[in-house]
Amino acid sequence: MTIRLTAGLAAALGASSAWAAPPVAAPAEDLNDVVVTATRSPQRTRETLAATSVITRADIVRRQANSLADLLVDIPSITQTNNGGLGKQTSINLRGTDSNQVLVLVDGVRYGAASTGLAALADFPVSQIERIEIVRGPRSSLYGADAVGGVIQIFTRDGQGAGAGARPYGSVSAGTYKTYEGNLGVQGATQRSHYNVSLSGLTSDGFDACTGRPFGAPGGGAGCFADQPDDDGYNRYAGSARAGYRFDNGWQLSGHYLRADGDNEYDGTTTDQSDSIQEVYGLDLDAPLTDFWTASLALARSRDLSTNHLGDVFASRFDTERDTVSFQNDFRLADNQTAIIGVDHRQDEVTSSVDFKENKRANTGVFGQYQGRYGRHALQLAARGDENQAYGSNVTGSATYGYDIDAAHTVTASYGNAFNAPTFNDLYYPDTPGFPPASNPDLDPEESRTAELGLKAARDWGRWSVHVYETRIDDEIVLDANFTPQNVDSVRIRGIEGETTAYLGRWRVHSAAHWLEAKNESQDANAGNDLARRPQYAASLAVDRDLFTRFAAGATARVMGRRYNDLANTNELGGYALFGLRGSMDLADDWQVQAKIDNLLDRDYKTVAFYNQPGRTATLTLRYAPGEL
Repeated sequence: MTIRLTAGLAAALGASSAWAAPPVAAPAEDLNDVVVTATRSPQRTRETLAATSVITRADIVRRQANSLADLLVDIPSITQTNNGGLGKQTSINLRGTDSNQVLVLVDGVRYGAASTGLAALADFPVSQIERIEIVRGPRSSLYGADAVGGVIQIFTRDGQGAGAGARPYGSVSAGTYKTYEGNLGVQGATQRSHYNVSLSGLTSDGFDACTGRPFGAPGGGAGCFADQPDDDGYNRYAGSARAGYRFDNGWQLSGHYLRADGDNEYDGTTTDQSDSIQEVYGLDLDAPLTDFWTASLALARSRDLSTNHLGDVFASRFDTERDTVSFQNDFRLADNQTAIIGVDHRQDEVTSSVDFKENKRANTGVFGQYQGRYGRHALQLAARGDENQAYGSNVTGSATYGYDIDAAHTVTASYGNAFNAPTFNDLYYPDTPGFPPASNPDLDPEESRTAELGLKAARDWGRWSVHVYETRIDDEIVLDANFTPQNVDSVRIRGIEGETTAYLGRWRVHSAAHWLEAKNESQDANAGNDLARRPQYAASLAVDRDLFTRFAAGATARVMGRRYNDLANTNELGGYALFGLRGSMDLADDWQVQAKIDNLLDRDYKTVAFYNQPGRTATLTLRYAPGEL
């Protein structure tokens, strides 16, 4: 059954070259897009050897997404879990790995809390995103800890390409659950400079986030351990600024700042409201020292602050800061041969209302990479050593080989290892008298090994790719029966994924699908079980068409397979299918009205047991976007 399903999926994903006839040229920027995340250096998407997907600003506007997770779930091998709607805890699984085994960057800076290891995806303002690059597969050899499943890098709007003079833009939206959002910004660019400044606000009454069972209820407590049938609202205010300048000698200086303040209501017995702040800011200097050597220096800080209450009573406060210094040197060795040598240093610190056993730790990593192309052959080698004062040293590496079968098709093979660092909560969270330990200072980092084969094509009408991989993770960190973190033996993940983007006349078609087998191979009571909340398969199809000069319409279908909510595989979550419609009309040269309906069939589904998801929703948006329409 597995072989037939795998072969069938690969055939369906790879068959796009047959149904694409007659060929229609894709936009040049789509096929020649430049990405930086896969190699820490600029590289055309069609030339990168890694499994890479890009979400552009045009994609974001077209899809009319309400959240960052809504954008990411149409990428192969990405699934999400959400605890009850906008603003609620949202986690991403990439290639079956845990959410804290995926590295999230914002403008090159680590985004998320050192205390939990999780990125606050629900608080990120979509209106201030320029593009997203997703690299699937291990990247610890370039980025260090946490890049087991891959890297997601979000770039904020920077004003490049906006043209001379200040160009304002903005939008207002209204939707179901009394959801309202506004966005206002200004951008501009000259031959030497560019800038963007934007503000946004969102408010939503929400719905009942959780229908959990309280302590003492028949069947025992579960979910949020509370039954509070009320609407759980969410408010967010965000701002971002980004600017850059290129000097006469070619040196470039740029800076960026992002802040999002969230006010989130949810159901619970110890806390039911959280006020959060997410901040990322930094300075970058790129200096071409010679015609073959460019040096880059980056200084950055990220912050995750949450203050939690139960009703009007203060419950807890957690504030984590990450200061980063990165120095990278790019060398052009010869035609089609480059090398990178660099060093990263990071200081993590947690300030909290609870007394952590340790609240600071530092990490220093030294990395190097070689890339070479010899006719039809391409090679990428990378290695890195990390030294962390909390959990010791780790050495990671990767090797990737590519072969151009012809001008359009490339086959790739890669092998790499990665590691995931224990969080402050894992290592240092204080114990409560009379209860089992809440942390474990003897934890080892999780270590992984991944082997992968890929086939991709870039044609005049679009592109497609298929990748097959296997990942094994040793010393997986889990909570035992007493909720104390422990290392367990091993996890095995196997999968196949595919993605197609095609332009057929007035049509644009994007499809993504994956099949996954994520198993616990530890010698414990859960041996042989599926990992929790990993659906065995998922697929999405997005179709958009320009109807007339001023009109466009689109539809999306998403299918998600069944999965288990728990490690013991006793609580099964059913599969589901969701459908959505969207449309837009250009009112004038710079004005556009958009409308969409999500969950068209009003499907009742859950991504986490006991936590509700929105029913049928509708959104209406008015946009002012000079130069974009």
